[in-house]
Amino acid sequence: MRPWIAALAVAPLLLAGSALAADNEFTIVIKDHKFQPATLEVPAGQKLVLIVDNQDATAEEFESRDFKAEKIIGGGKSAKVNVAPLKPGTYKFFGEFNMDTAQGTLVAK
Repeated sequence: MRPWIAALAVAPLLLAGSALAADNEFTIVIKDHKFQPATLEVPAGQKLVLIVDNQDATAEEFESRDFKAEKIIGGGKSAKVNVAPLKPGTYKFFGEFNMDTAQGTLVAK
């Protein structure tokens, strides 16, 4: 098979894969040291990507012991947090630098 034919055959698969990934991306905003939304419903049994957008001027550490994630996100920055497939249930996350206010949950259904 000629290389350009193979590239054409693979292109739709790559496009389908990127569309699928976009379906499992969810954005969580940190503003005023709180998560918005504080509760986020996500599909169970699928890999997820959380886009954590820190709109505060100060850094925050996004952390979850329930789904084993930890990432420091600078003020005015965003970061991707990869989450392995979750069983149905509720999973807590928090901002370690502002634990009194930065609390949230993922609900996998």
